[in-house]
Amino acid sequence: MLFRSLGEDGPTHQPVEHLPSLRAIPNLNVYRPCDVVETAECWAASLETSSTPSVLSLSRQGLPCLRTEHTAENLSANGGYVLAEAECPRDVTLIASGSEVAVAVKASYLLKEEGVSAAVVSMPCLEKFEAQNQDYRDQVIKPGTPVVVVEAAIEQSWGRYLGRNGKFVGMTTFGASAPANDLYNHFGITAEKVEAAVKEILTDI
Repeated sequence: MLFRSLGEDGPTHQPVEHLPSLRAIPNLNVYRPCDVVETAECWAASLETSSTPSVLSLSRQGLPCLRTEHTAENLSANGGYVLAEAECPRDVTLIASGSEVAVAVKASYLLKEEGVSAAVVSMPCLEKFEAQNQDYRDQVIKPGTPVVVVEAAIEQSWGRYLGRNGKFVGMTTFGASAPANDLYNHFGITAEKVEAAVKEILTDI
């Protein structure tokens, strides 16, 4: 188990490189669920994968339950899926994992008020998503649509999805010691920063 956003335990407990480092290990599934439903799904998916070890990266903080609609399918087993589709044709795709999925959802509401149509993709496991066929991946991350990724880690894992016009909202330094919400505001991992990144992309296109 790897725990993120530990808050007030000091900067040595605020790793920004652990997720990318784990994702670089061959034949290892790294799960970072966004809420209690995804946590159960990721646990089930890890138990059903006998040939591949798994890591569950969990949050110590309380997180909102974002999966409010019941489905019999284990969506997290696909690695990534559309948590909230845009109401109109997509202007942008917001991708996040773990705690930052809630940030992306809030950003989509802010963008909607500005007339920008954003879909939110939850990506609990990059390795499982990469194992899906191209048609499925294209349904989740529409080709040709700008992408903004938000994650409380360094950008390394996400370059393949950002493309030429994409933006990453995350970490470029080590963390600090403070309550989790203060840290997110300090490092700019907020819905407002995601909104600003989207506006910058759409202005440049």
